[in-house]
Amino acid sequence: MSRSVLVTGGNRGIGLAIALAFAEAGDKVAITSRSGEVPEQLAKFDVLAVRCDITDSAQVDAALTEVEAAHGGAVEVLVANAGVTNDTLLLRMSEEAFTSVVDTNLTGTFRVVKRASKLMMRARKGRIVLISSVVGLSGSPGQSNYAASKAGLVGFARSLARELGPRNITVNVVAPGFVDTDMTAVLTDERRAEIVADVPLGRYAAPAEVASTVRFLGSDEAAYITGAVIPVDGGLGMGH
Repeated sequence: MSRSVLVTGGNRGIGLAIALAFAEAGDKVAITSRSGEVPEQLAKFDVLAVRCDITDSAQVDAALTEVEAAHGGAVEVLVANAGVTNDTLLLRMSEEAFTSVVDTNLTGTFRVVKRASKLMMRARKGRIVLISSVVGLSGSPGQSNYAASKAGLVGFARSLARELGPRNITVNVVAPGFVDTDMTAVLTDERRAEIVADVPLGRYAAPAEVASTVRFLGSDEAAYITGAVIPVDGGLGMGH
């Protein structure tokens, strides 16, 4: 059966690959982005694109209301992927640079999950997948704001796994490593080589490899998995 799937930040990179994976599987897919446009790769599917800034609770509520109306009920699979970076060393980092990243990546996820879970709880079913990062588990110089926000998703998810489990709602975290996206494409060849040297599999991930893990967690096959943190990082974060 076709399910209602919502992917935040589904217009590019990992989010786009996730939206594409669910659309190819026959689900009803909606994406949010600040532009509200349907990416070319999703044009052949009946994907709903909704403009939404997840730092604004009113926009989150309006976006979920639109998706629920279009799909005829509760979002059944929510993938909280939208996020930002603003890298700099601690002593150069302004308070705004820290709080803005946390507000988008962590508090923004809270806003979306809280709103989507209302109807999930009534329906007594749902799948929630939060996109964290290997950086949130192992840390990274110059990314204390990003790492803090992504690490926070783990505690958030595990608390919700206990809270929502009795309603047949699973909550899991996927922690990608370095993925071949526009965000990593701007790195110098030297930096890319340094990163790959630390990855046991010796390469970057393709966005589709992250997407397939997310799609599995949203499937019936993953019905007994909740509170898990699944790395898709080529072994980079082992031990964390």
